[in-house]
Parts: sequence; C-alpha cells; structure tokens
Amino acid sequence: MSSLGIVVPAFRPDIERLEQYIGGLHTELAPKTIRVEIDDPGEDRVRRLSAIDIPSVEVSAVPYRRGKGAAVTAGFEALSTDRLAFTDADGSTSASELGRVIDALDSADVAVGSRRHPASIIVGHRTYVRRLLGDGFAWLARRALEPSLHDYQCGAKAIDANAWKRIRPHIYEPGFAWDLEVLAVAGALDLGIREVPIVWEDQPGSTVSPITTTLSMARSLVVTRHRTKRLQDSSFHHAIQRGSDPIALVDRNR
Repeated sequence: MSSLGIVVPAFRPDIERLEQYIGGLHTELAPKTIRVEIDDPGEDRVRRLSAIDIPSVEVSAVPYRRGKGAAVTAGFEALSTDRLAFTDADGSTSASELGRVIDALDSADVAVGSRRHPASIIVGHRTYVRRLLGDGFAWLARRALEPSLHDYQCGAKAIDANAWKRIRPHIYEPGFAWDLEVLAVAGALDLGIREVPIVWEDQPGSTVSPITTTLSMARSLVVTRHRTKRLQDSSFHHAIQRGSDPIALVDRNR
C-alpha cells in the first residue's frame, strides 16, 4: 500500500481555518505526514500549529517569505513517502477533492487538480479581473508548453515520489510559477500527467495580487518554455542560451 505525505504551504494564514483544514486532511486521507511549511508566521501561529494533537503533523517555519514554490519544494524534500501532494492553506480544495487528485496517481506520474476543466465546479465568487487574467494566462500556457491543460495553477497537485526525483533537479522557480515549471518539466520528461476536474471553493482574503502576479507569471512562462526546450535538446534553445541557469531549488540551502 502506498504511503502519502501532504505539504501545506502557508503565508500568514487564517490560523483557525488552517487548523480545521489540517484536521480534515488527517481524518479523510490519513496521510503518514502532514507538513506545514509556513513563511513569516509570527510566534502565535507557530505555537498554535505545533500544539495540534495529530501525530502526523510537522511544522516547519521560516521568519521570511520564501515563496510558494520554495516552501513546497522544501516540504517534498523532507517527506519519505511514496506519494507527495500539496494543497493551499486556505482550504479551497476540500480534503475529499484532494483525495480524488491523489487517487489519479494510480494511472499517472503527476496528477493536477483543475478549476478550469469543463467538468469542474466553482463555489463562490471570483472577481471578474482575477477570472479574466487567470483564463488568459492558462490560454497562453496551453500554446507555449507541454502538456496542454485547462489549469496549471490550481493549488492541488500530487506527484509519485519517483517522478519527483526526476523533476526536482530542473526546478528553479521559488514563487507561484513553480506549478507551471513542474508541469512543463514533467511534460518534457514524458511523464504521465492526468488532469482531474474538482470542486473548488473560492476563499476570501487572498494575499495574491492578480495583476502583479500575472505579469510575473508571463515572464516565467517565457523562461520555463526556454528551459524545457533545452531539456528536450532543442538546438535553437541551446544556441540562444546566455550564461548558466541559477541554482536549482533543491540545492540552494545545502
């Protein structure tokens, strides 16, 4: 039977909501480890999370903002399970829906929760600007990268541990572009990717600026396409390379 580890990246989260969500993950999915990677939390949040009476919960806190990608990578590297999953701390993806994403690893190396799949259900209200920017970015990413998906950024993904070992040396993005890069690298390595339509509940209080983040993501899309083309031995992209890649996330704090 496969073992499961779940990483929950968090930046100044609503602590009561996160406590309830962790309880739901434990009750419904029974993972070996639930690892909370929390940035700039303050002492009270760390104290409350550390006091959760669930043996599988681990809390890793840093006093600054690493970025989502750096936090998830650190969490994955700390796990020793056969399956690795992450989910956003706001609980937009319920434990049961995350479980459906994880179950898709039965027939794939990487499983991707999707809010934009035609069979997905969105509960709650997203602003018009946020929806428009998200849909537009997904449209561009589908045309620039392999694989072609409806949703690259949903905060619910699962990866087989062996697939993660192949992906991890090629991941550089510490922020929100991490999801995009992981999927692009998986596609370049010909790993099996399955997109899972989910029920996603919009939560208030996002710390993400939609316009600033979308502009940053557009730049990351260009860089990610270039890197994955080189990974596929594109002579053109090797020829236009200037300088070397930065240090991969897994090697930065060794």
